[in-house]
Amino acid sequence: MQKLLFVCSRNKWRSLTAETIFRGVDGIEVKSAGTEEQARVKVNEGHIGWADVIFAMGKKHVRRLQDKFPYALIGKKIICLHIPDEYGYMNEDLIGLLQSSVGTYVTLPSERGEAQ
Repeated sequence: MQKLLFVCSRNKWRSLTAETIFRGVDGIEVKSAGTEEQARVKVNEGHIGWADVIFAMGKKHVRRLQDKFPYALIGKKIICLHIPDEYGYMNEDLIGLLQSSVGTYVTLPSERGEAQ
């Protein structure tokens, strides 16, 4: 089981959409969190320790994680998806971007010839 953590600013649109669309996908466990004080779920060291791969929506999220959790991130794979904060929760374009971007790094069931 591969554990994926998605991080954006407030955990309301981008990372929450990612958690929603990848939840229940075979072979993947998923969580999401935000880097700001007012985030729905605020990222913490436990999230970092739990994750096999961390997907940050933007460079500022990568920087914030590196600033706040330098030791917890040692040996962790962090990937910046470069997805701007211009999509609402479950926006079709956002879903497409997430599926294609994450699919570059994680084998999703449809890529192995299985039905999703």
